[in-house]
Amino acid sequence: MTNLISFFAINADDVSRARTFYERVFDWNCEPWGPPDFYLIRTGKGPEASVGGGLQARRELVPNQKMVGYECTIDIPNIDQAIRDIETHGGRLAAPKFYIPGVGTIAYFFDTEGNVAGIRQPDKSA
Repeated sequence: MTNLISFFAINADDVSRARTFYERVFDWNCEPWGPPDFYLIRTGKGPEASVGGGLQARRELVPNQKMVGYECTIDIPNIDQAIRDIETHGGRLAAPKFYIPGVGTIAYFFDTEGNVAGIRQPDKSA
């Protein structure tokens, strides 16, 4: 299925503190993955539907603007077409596309209201 939110990320100044908060408050499981201070979040247990998430050190996709809130990533079938559509309809790229093996090609964009979100063309070989 495409055009669905497939991933969210929580940005934190203190990743350890945020991890403890989400694990205790919502009973989410946070497992280290990839770069330092990055955890994969599993929001459901067993057969429950679970949107995948990440907990990461706060970053700046745009210079001098720290990410606040949750970032959402939307799965799309063709990232180049999605970028063209974003730009045609008043959005703009916040960061150029990049590839993560086993995950897919990702880009971040601003919508017409200045919100930042991600798009991902999943890695078909994963």
